[in-house]
Amino acid sequence: KSMIKLVRVDHRLLHGQVAFTWTKNLGVDCILIANDEVAADKLRMAALRMAAPAGVKVVIKNIEDSVAAIQSGKTDKYHLMIILESIKDADRLTEKLPMIKHVNLGGVKKEEGKKQISMAVFVSEEETQILRNMHDRGVELEIKMVPEDKSQDAMKLI
Repeated sequence: KSMIKLVRVDHRLLHGQVAFTWTKNLGVDCILIANDEVAADKLRMAALRMAAPAGVKVVIKNIEDSVAAIQSGKTDKYHLMIILESIKDADRLTEKLPMIKHVNLGGVKKEEGKKQISMAVFVSEEETQILRNMHDRGVELEIKMVPEDKSQDAMKLI
């Protein structure tokens, strides 16, 4: 029933080209940024809203409120794209919303001690374990930066 078009992990959240290509490609009219820190930061919220493609509504909520909004059916009228900052947040969201069966890994930050599994995705031991848990729960994990890219199965790359 819910019109969730894409759930994407991107540590840059909403940024130019990616926002435009995905929203256009999927016919998205609302972007939900589910993030605890950003939802508490008026300045970052304002900056992210400015990055939104024309005609696309941007909603910013913490993870808990995002889950509640989706469960309540409030978001059903939208063609929704959900953006999360981290694999950990994607795990929290999909655990509470079992109807989400597909997560797109767009960009995961390069940090000390992380393993690179694709051009823009770097995972720690902990994140690798989280991805395995999500996969065991039946969540399909694809790595794909932009819609034109060939989809890669994250499980094969870790």
